[in-house]
Amino acid sequence: MTDTTATGETGPGAGTDTGKAPDPAPAWLGAVALSVVIPAHDDAHRITATLDAFRADLDARLGTGPGDWELVVADDASTDDTAALVEAAAADEPRIRLIRSEHHRGKGAALRAAVLASAGERVLLADAGATIPPAELDHLEQALAPQDPQNGSGSRTGNESENPTAALGRTGNRLVRALGIPGIPGFRADTCGFALFDGDRARAAFGASVLDGPAIDAEVLRWMRRQGWYVAEVPVSRNPEPAARPRPPATPPTAAGRTTPTARGDRRRALTELYRLNSGGLAVAAVFLALSAYLFHGLWADLDGRYLADALQDQNQWEWFVGVATDNITHLRNPLFTTAQGMPDGVNLMANATMLGLTVPLIPVTLLFGETVTFALVLTLGMAASAWTWYWLIRRRLVRSRWAAAAGGALAAFAPPMVSHANGHPNFVVLFMLPLIIDRALRLCEGRNIVRDGVLLGLFATYQIFLGEEPLLIAALGMLLFSLAYLVVDRRRALAAARPLGLGLVIAAGVCAPLLIFPLYWQFFGPQSYHSVLHGDNAGNSPRALVEYAARSLFGDAETAGRLSLNTTEQNAFYGWPLLALGVAVCVWMWRSKPVRALALTGFAALALSLGPWVPVPRTDVVLPGPWRLMVRLPLFESVIEGRVAMVCAPVLGVLLALALDRIVRMRHREPRTLGLLAVAAALIPVLPLPLAVRERAPVPAFVTSGAWKGYVKDGEALVPVPLPDPGQADALHWQVEADFGFRLAGGYFNGPWGPDRIGIYGATPRHLSNLLRDVRYGQQPPEITPQWRDQARRDLEFWKAGAVVLPFQDRGVELRDMLTELLGQPPQKAEDVWVWRVGPGGV
Repeated sequence: MTDTTATGETGPGAGTDTGKAPDPAPAWLGAVALSVVIPAHDDAHRITATLDAFRADLDARLGTGPGDWELVVADDASTDDTAALVEAAAADEPRIRLIRSEHHRGKGAALRAAVLASAGERVLLADAGATIPPAELDHLEQALAPQDPQNGSGSRTGNESENPTAALGRTGNRLVRALGIPGIPGFRADTCGFALFDGDRARAAFGASVLDGPAIDAEVLRWMRRQGWYVAEVPVSRNPEPAARPRPPATPPTAAGRTTPTARGDRRRALTELYRLNSGGLAVAAVFLALSAYLFHGLWADLDGRYLADALQDQNQWEWFVGVATDNITHLRNPLFTTAQGMPDGVNLMANATMLGLTVPLIPVTLLFGETVTFALVLTLGMAASAWTWYWLIRRRLVRSRWAAAAGGALAAFAPPMVSHANGHPNFVVLFMLPLIIDRALRLCEGRNIVRDGVLLGLFATYQIFLGEEPLLIAALGMLLFSLAYLVVDRRRALAAARPLGLGLVIAAGVCAPLLIFPLYWQFFGPQSYHSVLHGDNAGNSPRALVEYAARSLFGDAETAGRLSLNTTEQNAFYGWPLLALGVAVCVWMWRSKPVRALALTGFAALALSLGPWVPVPRTDVVLPGPWRLMVRLPLFESVIEGRVAMVCAPVLGVLLALALDRIVRMRHREPRTLGLLAVAAALIPVLPLPLAVRERAPVPAFVTSGAWKGYVKDGEALVPVPLPDPGQADALHWQVEADFGFRLAGGYFNGPWGPDRIGIYGATPRHLSNLLRDVRYGQQPPEITPQWRDQARRDLEFWKAGAVVLPFQDRGVELRDMLTELLGQPPQKAEDVWVWRVGPGGV
């Protein structure tokens, strides 16, 4: 029985033969114990000897029955008699099968065709010259046999609690590296030239491959590594004198009109295919960067003159954080504290979202281009990097399709709550470390290298502390919810992972402790430290916010979103009902998957917690207790805005989206595939992000930019702007940035303590004069100025160590000028575009 068929399409990415329909697939002879796959191209001089050697060994090893073994030779359009010799052998032995391609495409295409056509419970890859003798199969079988992973041998990757997926033969041969292809981390063997696979997983791996040349070895190994499959590497012996290929004539044309490929041509093809293997990630990164640039293009269009319209005062604050970190480091001052604002008490920078993990490394950028450039760069690159690491995690762990993973990563990083926080909250959108932390925690669950993974987890967590503590706390809460959910859906595996994970967390804590002990001590016990932050009673999400659209979503309504949120930067849910419905549908569709069930429970729990301690029932006067009541008094969580817990659902929905798309794009029939893609589009289109709105930035007074302030504010004194900077109006922070921190400020916008209990508030502790100036600026009538008011004003100015009071030209400027003249007992001086009262020593 001879099976000689030509195939132009074999497996994903194999290409097509134009102008000719592919022949029928090779006839399947039924399941066999072992399939030996041999790619061949112009191997007539040695293929017969190889087939004879394998026939003899397999008959002796497995038997002579039709279901014992098969030899599948994939002829890659040989120009010699290779195919004819295999056909002759197949006529004598029906268990030899030939798959022949009409066009020469490379070793990868031949391997993919043969593996996908194989029927073995196990699949052995060999080469046409029997470089590794068939007897070496014994070593691979021993490695692939069920065993105690603690007693196994060879290099491994994946979950060591499972049996191996593949055993790779390791010899002195370095074919892939000889072609210029980097090795796979964790392997000394570089190719699958002699390798034994579990049959189903071999067909899955080669079916997912796209490369046609010799780099398919690296591609398949990387794909298996992403699946977490355990691969063993064992030494094997080579034949001492493998058959040599006859040297071809100088430039003989082949039957197809092309010359025989040279080693240089193979090397070029391998490098090209390796580029294809790695460039997909670069293409995804480019898409993410373009999406991020689109989001912030209004700001980039005029960095000097534009301001994020919905940032409130957060852009002023964060640019000030950039500037003060630069000023402290370049002047060799403590980077965790400053008296630049909040005079005389100062600001505990470690207790604020200063993101020292980025502001310090970007000091050269700040010195060269300014704080606004650093601010825009951090947001733009940070969101793109976050999307890429989510993509990397999803692609590595969950899906085959690169673009399904990319869609999931994009949703995780550009979901409506993330876009909302992009208005001035870099610490909540620059989250590229979180997927790396999650991946390292999953590696600890596998128990492969607990010490290494624990150390790296500790280093990753330490760095994330200097990027954003609250996002890390919320992410840790999400991971805890997922762990508890997995304990419910798969108790055995969850308990098995508990011990290595717990040990790894202890190691991680041991790494973090010496690195963080001083910064965290300073944060919680140092000057201007506090123990909680007052957010008000409406910091939880309204139930309606879960199904409505955010202000900057394509279908969003700013007025509706504004009524249902704290402010434009705190639209922490707003996923929209179609996206939530898609998430529910995916969970129902894939409910048999335990990770999907755990994700569903995690997302539901996060949404429930985000409703806050008290949940109002829409359109009623009923208020129900919420699950957040159990956490509101816990250390650290008492400072969390509970509505932000809903941000956990962004990566949950991103993973569900990737899993759904990965399955949809592999559907065999067009109709369900089209319907699935339309459903995904219907869920995503309403929440597509719009570019962030910008406005003209308030100009800095010429009094500041010209340096005229230096004649009024001496060293160690504070400048008192009218009104004083606070969370409602903090343009004076931008003045200070423009003046290169030459003067200090009374008041400010930061987190600091208030009262004897040191409760955290936004801004400096208010005083009588600061309240009076604020009230009059925004509409109240000035009070009658009494001696008590004058005495209070003097005490407040002395407390601030004020050198000058500065009133820019503004609305209600006349009322403010006259009131201050009466309060301070002296007329102002006009300096550039402001009124100034000198109130330091020698002044009031």
